[in-house]
Amino acid sequence: MRSRFCIRVLLALTCLIVGPIRGPITSAICAAQQPSPYRLTLEDAIQKALEANLSVLAAGTRVEEAEGTRTRRLSAALLPRINAQTYANVQNRDLRAFGLSLPGFPIPNVVGPFSNYDFRVYAQQNIIDLESYRGLKASERALDAGKMDYQDARDLIVRSIAGLYLNAQSAAARADAAQSRVTDSNTLFRLAKDKHDAGTATGVDVLRAEVQLANDRQALLVAENQLKQSLLSLARNLGMSPGTPLELAEPLRYQALAQPEAETLMPAALLTRADYLSLASQRQGLAEQERANRARFYPKLSINGNFGEIGRSIGSVASTGLIQGEIDFTVFDRDRNGEAQELASRMKRIDDQIADLRRGIEEDIREALLNLDSAAEQVAVAREGQELAQRELELAQDRFQAGTANNVEVVTAQDELARAQENYILAVSSHVDAKFAVARAMGDTEKNILRFTGNP
Repeated sequence: MRSRFCIRVLLALTCLIVGPIRGPITSAICAAQQPSPYRLTLEDAIQKALEANLSVLAAGTRVEEAEGTRTRRLSAALLPRINAQTYANVQNRDLRAFGLSLPGFPIPNVVGPFSNYDFRVYAQQNIIDLESYRGLKASERALDAGKMDYQDARDLIVRSIAGLYLNAQSAAARADAAQSRVTDSNTLFRLAKDKHDAGTATGVDVLRAEVQLANDRQALLVAENQLKQSLLSLARNLGMSPGTPLELAEPLRYQALAQPEAETLMPAALLTRADYLSLASQRQGLAEQERANRARFYPKLSINGNFGEIGRSIGSVASTGLIQGEIDFTVFDRDRNGEAQELASRMKRIDDQIADLRRGIEEDIREALLNLDSAAEQVAVAREGQELAQRELELAQDRFQAGTANNVEVVTAQDELARAQENYILAVSSHVDAKFAVARAMGDTEKNILRFTGNP
């Protein structure tokens, strides 16, 4: 164990010391010390985020809290309460303090000491208590709402992580395009230099090609840095160390999606959108609370009793017990009216929220579908523009190589190709983001996002 550790330390020191003068062997050794990047798919990213994101974890604890509240309400409404009590004491009593005196008879003021022992089990069971029963039902609806809030938090995180993954994909596509332009510019520079050496090109052609190469190298550095930053942000939001080397397993690509109709998506969205279902459960809970409020004037029937041993000492105890039924009536309760007013206000507020959210869901669906349709058309136009720009560059290179034109046309064609590539990346990114928006608007975001991106 120690020998392996020493070897690793020596290898690390070798990589630091040899620096720029390292040869093939040391380069291979140092490369072996670098951790291989983690190939991250979109599905992996979503799962890691759901396991580590604070919003999801906090929403999960709120569900557990609601489950505890429901258990408490169940215990108070339907389950019996049983407790045991025992005591033993030795005491004196002042008879005069209790008003016990007989004139003419010598009764002592203080009697005792005497002992008393009692062990008893008490039990109570509600038979009819509609207020507590409705409170239990309200807590169950609150639990359902908490579960929907938890699902909504998951959906929001899935949408956010999918967007971050898309940003990284776009940055990687821009870096690849920038690298391709550097390769083309390097080829142009070598061609211009060879033609200049052969006397068929001017020094301006060489200088122009060199300037273009320098500009493309600069753009490549910027694109690579943006890619690294997007991967840092992605790793941070996945709960991973920002220094973890990542590699995207899924490049940016266009995948057509059949355009659905908003009229068919709207009813399905109302059945799957967690935020809408949460409001619906909250409304049901308020309805149960209103029923509980009305039940405060209803009679409550319960049974209670006790059984135990009592005596002057443990050795002389006798069994005694009690069982009784109890009916409680509320005659006057002004607080009920105030509570009813509070619940009515909450019900009106949540009805307004539900109506507003319905309109918001419809807006989300229609907007996402508009963006999806527009992005698909943009992809088609951008693809055609990219193909034309590539063809223009090839023709300009042929003309320059044949000596029928200088490399101004080549440089111009390279700039046009760069714009066409950027337009295509933007169009594909917009199309993918529109699919993510449709998935979020429909509900069940994780499943739909993976389905829209071709994941099983």
